[in-house]
Amino acid sequence: MLETFDRTERDDVITRTFADHTPMPPPRRSRARKALVIGMASLLAAAGVTALAGTAQAASTLGAAAAEKGRYFGTAVAASHLGEAAYASTLDTEFNSVTPENEMKWDAVEPNRNSFSFGSADQIVSHAQSKGMKVRGHTLVWYSQLPGWVSGLGASDLRTAMNNHITQVMQHYKGKIHSWDVVNEAFQDGNSGARRSSPFQDKLGDGHIEEAFRTARSVDSAAKLCYNDYNTDGVNAKSNAVYNMVKDFKSRGVPIDCVGFQSHFNPNSPVPSDYRANLQRFADLGVDVQITELDIEGSGSAQAANYSTVVNACLAVSRCTGITVWGVTDKYSWRASGTPLLFDGNYNKKAAYTSTLAALGGSGGGGGGGGGDAACTVSYSRTNDWSDRFNGQVTVTAGSAAITDWTVTVTVSSPQKVSATWNGSPSWDSSGNVMTMKPSGNGSVAAGASTSFGFTVMKNGNSAAPAIGSCTAS
Repeated sequence: MLETFDRTERDDVITRTFADHTPMPPPRRSRARKALVIGMASLLAAAGVTALAGTAQAASTLGAAAAEKGRYFGTAVAASHLGEAAYASTLDTEFNSVTPENEMKWDAVEPNRNSFSFGSADQIVSHAQSKGMKVRGHTLVWYSQLPGWVSGLGASDLRTAMNNHITQVMQHYKGKIHSWDVVNEAFQDGNSGARRSSPFQDKLGDGHIEEAFRTARSVDSAAKLCYNDYNTDGVNAKSNAVYNMVKDFKSRGVPIDCVGFQSHFNPNSPVPSDYRANLQRFADLGVDVQITELDIEGSGSAQAANYSTVVNACLAVSRCTGITVWGVTDKYSWRASGTPLLFDGNYNKKAAYTSTLAALGGSGGGGGGGGGDAACTVSYSRTNDWSDRFNGQVTVTAGSAAITDWTVTVTVSSPQKVSATWNGSPSWDSSGNVMTMKPSGNGSVAAGASTSFGFTVMKNGNSAAPAIGSCTAS
């Protein structure tokens, strides 16, 4: 999974790209519903009745849309943020899987040998279960976030401690975890494909990974057992080394069920062109693949397009069982000062949210009360904020067909006033609070593509986000 790094590790992390999450299996009910629909259609046809097109309503949240595709859409969760209303509401509405961000790592659950502390992790698991969400376990064996006592053990004691840690943690959550990141980030970056130096590698050798998986299977025969890593998203020396390990494990009956691709991307390190092919070659080994820690630095249409690419790649690989983004909101992203997630710091849906939902086959989803018809959708983000004013941006995204014109309304709360606009042609109602924005020139937007306009709102003592109306298009 994507490791959640200490801030002191940030520079190292950014050079590596980022990592982890684990997916779940397709819900059986989707197949049952599909069979029912087909059966009803056959009966209607036999009776001479033609079904009306367009009566089905597309899912309007990430989790629901992914479920319709037989997958899950999850997020990393921090227990400390569950008490924040906007955080919990967004989590509960949009996602159907969670991964504890730090709460299941070794230093959190076994800070002292044989002394286990599950309180924060239990809080996340209980919350997820109460909302019908799946849970990914992250992570059992990892070189980072280890308490000092682990590194100080000799080989024999370390082997005992590793197997005991796996056993105690998995037994505590047995029946509650869909997939476990059994081993995380055991390979080096670079062109060697070598194993990473760690207490486990240095003292127990290559065999510690196999041993960890065999111990995990002996504890829980039902949970999916995954290997998770970063910078393995395309075909390269590191992903080849992981591939060869998984191929060897499958040939010898070592119990590995899935491989996690963390998928941390930047503008200078975008989604690899062979991303889908790489996922497929692992799936062809007979394992599930999961996108475990997805976040993509950037903004606007470029970020939105990258998110769509990832979703489409997963949907194209039948054994890609789910996607997890590494965090609910930019406000709490581990990439400090970055904007890599689907919701901005004010929990507004970004253009990337709209493109992700559309790629999953969903509809709707404008931020700040926005939404959309089948032709186009809108999302809102606050791009700048000062004591007396703020800038907002609305992104208009075409649906499955190109549009030639569009209209969006923006309503501010009195005594706020819009003082400036750009990239659009505005008009106002008599109150001056409702702005109708149209293209300032050619309003054509290609299928799946986006355009945007912006505006400055003078607060006049009111910092509320504007209400973004539905997009209408022709």
